[in-house]
This record gives sequence, structure tokens and C-alpha cells, in this order.
Amino acid sequence: MLRHLCIALALAMPATSALATVIDGEIMQQNGQGKFVKLDTDEPFAVGNDTFDDENLYAFDEDQNILLDDPIRVDIGGEEGVIPAGSVVASHYVFFDSLRGIHIGYVDFDSAILGVATFQDTMAATDFLANTTVEYISIHMRGLEPGDYVWIDKKDPHRLWVYWAGSSPGDYIRVFTAKSMGAYM
Repeated sequence: MLRHLCIALALAMPATSALATVIDGEIMQQNGQGKFVKLDTDEPFAVGNDTFDDENLYAFDEDQNILLDDPIRVDIGGEEGVIPAGSVVASHYVFFDSLRGIHIGYVDFDSAILGVATFQDTMAATDFLANTTVEYISIHMRGLEPGDYVWIDKKDPHRLWVYWAGSSPGDYIRVFTAKSMGAYM
């Protein structure tokens, strides 16, 4: 009976809910008038050094529910800084490309956060999970600068907090979440 109910619920869900996705976000405090924006990767755009130049917190979904053949190293989370081979992950990109000021906010995902790449080398090593129509420019400038912080909420593993001092070229990270429970019922 329970199995039939789960299958019926999975079939009734829209196709996009079967993916581990960015579901919400908010800027809690900043020196400006920015808001959270989830970008649609069905429309091509470029992300990188000063392509947005505004006060918004952005996020978009990259490749979804990928079985890792090899482990990936992360800067935050993971098991001793590693998401092991055999894990199924979804990749997401989160960034501020602001002009100035301090930004405090969060991004929520529909699956638990497994780890976060915050430095250029860990982001470059996981570029194989991008797989979108997005053009990534100035990739040598990605990551966080000294004084910028990112953390997974201890009470809610679906929420990522950011405390970023924005300026050129901006702050860019990659977030890895677990597969969505609705994806493989």
C-alpha cells in the first residue's frame, strides 16, 4: 500500500521536482536593495567577472543526480573534506557579483547539502558537474576571498548561509546536494 502511494505521488509531481534543486533564498542584511534570484539555465547567460554587477544573491542548478565515479574534494562538508565515489550528487552554483558592501543571506535546496567548493582549485576540479548552457568566464577568479564565509545550517542541512563582502570580481561557489528522494522512487 505504501509503495503504491509513493509511486502515485512521484507520478503526480511535476518533472522538475524530481531533481535536487535550489528552491528559495533570501538576503537578510546588506548595504543595498538586492534580492534572491534563481536563474533559469534554459536561457543561455554568462557568469563571471562583473557580468551582473548588482546587489542580488544568485543561484542556479547545474548537473543533477550524477553518480560519482571518483571522489570529489570539498572545502566545507563531506566526510573529512571528501564526497566519496559512489555518491549521487546534484551540483548548484551560488554567487554575488556585486559592486560593494556586505551581504548576509541564505539559499535553500530540496536535498541536504553534502559539501561546498569555495576555492578555485576545488571548483575547477568539479567543473565536469556544470553541464549547462551557462558560459563560465574568468574562472581563475572564482571562489571566496579572505573574510568571506559560507556555512551549512546546523539545524537545517538544506540551508546554506553566506556572509560575503562583495566587490569585483564577486564571490562564486559550487554546492553539492544529495539526490532528491523523488528522483528514483
